[in-house]
Amino acid sequence: MVAAIIERDGKFLLVEEDADGVIVLNQPAGHLDEGESLVHAAIRETLEETAWHFEPQALVGVYRWPHPRNGATYLRFAFTGAAIRHEPDRALDHGIVRALWMTPEEVRAARDRHRSPQVERCLNDYLAGQRYPLSLLKDLVVA
Repeated sequence: MVAAIIERDGKFLLVEEDADGVIVLNQPAGHLDEGESLVHAAIRETLEETAWHFEPQALVGVYRWPHPRNGATYLRFAFTGAAIRHEPDRALDHGIVRALWMTPEEVRAARDRHRSPQVERCLNDYLAGQRYPLSLLKDLVVA
């Protein structure tokens, strides 16, 4: 999985999404498509879920979370960067209710609505200044 941690004017871009009939908060996030790099997946998922064009600039961290109920383990690569252009008339992905900008305090106050503990942990690591260069990621293509 990939996620985007995007700050603008002291607020962070999040989505409200329908997860099994419950409206939850999450960073723009999703899975890789066939043949897609992690960076390109983060760009695509952000655009599809928020209508914002995202320019990744650093990796905030890699997060492993075993879901306590469904038995799946989620591995999240969280990127940070800039929201560079908005397409307000673009339709959002199925299941996305809306994109919104929230302060760190608002995100924390809504903890009971987070899709997973990864939401707040990624935010906290970003706010603590945790950044890794994108060159850390290596895509190996087998011919």
